[in-house]
Amino acid sequence: MFSQVYYLVRSKADGRYLAARPNSEANGYLLLFGENFDALSYLNTHAAFVANRFSIESVPGSQIGDLLKRWGFSGVGIVSDPLIPKIEFLLHL
Repeated sequence: MFSQVYYLVRSKADGRYLAARPNSEANGYLLLFGENFDALSYLNTHAAFVANRFSIESVPGSQIGDLLKRWGFSGVGIVSDPLIPKIEFLLHL
């Protein structure tokens, strides 16, 4: 996980990252995509009417832990299929 590059969706308006909140989690899970085109597919499929309000940024796996702490996320949600979507949630301890 540390040597891989992940892609995140970030709001152009306020700089927040796209997160999932299953079970009404207050902090949520940061959504990670394995490829740039997966993140774009997710946006175009599930939020086409606001896709232009977001940008895609790459982050090395070694910086994910610091990002979770800084933004207060509970963990990550690794998106393996952006069209369905299929997401594996991992809790950060």
